[in-house]
Amino acid sequence: MNLWLAEEGTEYTVDRIECRDGEMESFLFSLGCFSGAPITVITRRKKTLVASIKDGRYSMDRRLAETIFLK
Repeated sequence: MNLWLAEEGTEYTVDRIECRDGEMESFLFSLGCFSGAPITVITRRKKTLVASIKDGRYSMDRRLAETIFLK
């Protein structure tokens, strides 16, 4: 399941990142979004969601959220 399909308020663990853009993958890693990291969807709108990663909250569009797969 990818992050876009995750339930709000439930903590998940990142399984893998499937991103063809190495720069974006490095950016996600710098935020703390990598395999084994905890992640929670705080809110979801039509085209974006807010996720809690480590000690921060980050807004991302659907396209980016669909590259993050969860356990």
